[in-house]
Amino acid sequence: MKPSKLQDHLRRCHPDKTEKDLKYFQTLKDKFQKRPTLDRMFASTSQRNDDGLQASYNISLLTAKSGKPHTIGEKLILPAVEEVLKTVLHKPASDIINC
Repeated sequence: MKPSKLQDHLRRCHPDKTEKDLKYFQTLKDKFQKRPTLDRMFASTSQRNDDGLQASYNISLLTAKSGKPHTIGEKLILPAVEEVLKTVLHKPASDIINC
């Protein structure tokens, strides 16, 4: 927007703010940019959901790659849990088990 039109808008629509200094508008802009949005609120939750889904997929893949009936899951529990810990917590299972 042209500066002249912006100044005209400020005078017509916001006469109480015409005498404010630049610092006021900068803090107003900062507050506006830092306010919570839906994307920011749900970003960490969706990342956890994605990690859980990825872990579930990796466990199913281990079961399918075994080439045996899906009841083989009992023998795959330990590798599956290690996969969950590695995928969801982003740490090796040995670090978590030793603590």
